[in-house]
Amino acid sequence: MAINQVPDKALMQKVDQCVQRTGTGSQSRVKIDVRRCEVTLTGTIQYEMQRQNIMRAANRVAGVRRVVDQLTVAAKRRDF
Repeated sequence: MAINQVPDKALMQKVDQCVQRTGTGSQSRVKIDVRRCEVTLTGTIQYEMQRQNIMRAANRVAGVRRVVDQLTVAAKRRDF
């Protein structure tokens, strides 16, 4: 581990806390994976506009080197 590098487990907890604070909603399911200070976000969000808030929150965490966005927007139900 490089000097001043934050352990992945600690980064995952911090990123998770920041993402939770974005208010993504109960229908969104975001999974966070951290390897070598690189954060990968996967899962489903309700609206495209949530992506920017989640990405910004993850990038703000000290020690994160890169954020990979693999989020998808949930298909909207149509009642006919």
